[in-house]
Amino acid sequence: MHIDRRNWLKQLGIGVSGIGLANFETLVTPTADFFESVVGDSPINLNSNENPYGPSPLARAAMAKSINSSNRYNWQLTSDLVEVLAKKNKVSAKNILIGAGSTEIIDLVVRLSASTKGNLVTANPSYDNWIPTAKKLGLQAIKVPLNANKELNLEAMLQAINSDTRLVYVCNPNNPTGTICEYNKLLNFIHEASKKAIVLVDEAYLDFSKEQSLGPLVVGNKNLIVAKTFSKLYGLAGARIGYAIGEATTLEQLGGLQSWVSGSISVVSAAAALASLTDEKFMAETSALNEQVKKYTIEQLKQLNLACIPTHANFVYFSLENYKQDYFQKLSSNKIIGTRIYEEAGQWTRITIGTREEMERFIGGMG
Repeated sequence: MHIDRRNWLKQLGIGVSGIGLANFETLVTPTADFFESVVGDSPINLNSNENPYGPSPLARAAMAKSINSSNRYNWQLTSDLVEVLAKKNKVSAKNILIGAGSTEIIDLVVRLSASTKGNLVTANPSYDNWIPTAKKLGLQAIKVPLNANKELNLEAMLQAINSDTRLVYVCNPNNPTGTICEYNKLLNFIHEASKKAIVLVDEAYLDFSKEQSLGPLVVGNKNLIVAKTFSKLYGLAGARIGYAIGEATTLEQLGGLQSWVSGSISVVSAAAALASLTDEKFMAETSALNEQVKKYTIEQLKQLNLACIPTHANFVYFSLENYKQDYFQKLSSNKIIGTRIYEEAGQWTRITIGTREEMERFIGGMG
């Protein structure tokens, strides 16, 4: 039976008319306790920088309605999502490539960079889950220490680039520190670094800051790729949806490494992403809650005489140097899942910002 694409999208409550795709307000009414977390005796996950409030009500409704259409392939929604993302990021559709989270995007960039063996340049510490794969593909990592303020040392990273460098990775804001690069300094860095290698800017947490994206700058620069995700502020980590912004010829190369270009996300995930982009109210509320609870957490950590780094993300980087108890035993006994020590000097670790109730339990457990 022939399915009219527009009618099918309309049945899901999704149509394309700019960023304001549709009025989802009639689909769901958030309950009064929507933002409350069920804590009780359940473990609290504060290690993955997930959004404790999401997905948004509109995304949940769109996902539920799209389940009945999961017998169909995703191309009917993916092309619309690409169109909307292009408009949002002030580029054209040919500058957008969809992936299963920014993880797949990073993986594709690594594989493209490793077509010729060499090295990669990254900060240390920074997001590095992808580096073991890069090494297996023949890229040796050059890790550049942060500066004294726990910020990316862009000058040192630029100096570390040599004739064998194939990839430069910039996480902005940086994970695990939460620091952000000053915009003009980052522009200068990219201008120079992209003359010598592919520069991948990971903006997974940029939505939590007030800085502008580098997405529009990819036009005319074949060596600049920006990775974005719906996993963090949009609360869709489990839906696995992200995208790359890049120059058209570069994305053609990246897409050539996918068995199905932009085909790795489900109908349900695409519907969730489209709906999320319309729910500006939820995003604003989530961002505001993150700031409020983050402020509380930092204040409490400082009262415990623990140094904290100012953060532009949904996590806090702090030092355990002055903490006299067994921090990880405290987490375990309070059923809290944390991370690890990222820097031995100063015993620096990271904690995700959860709900107020979750962070009160976290702080209470450290006493």
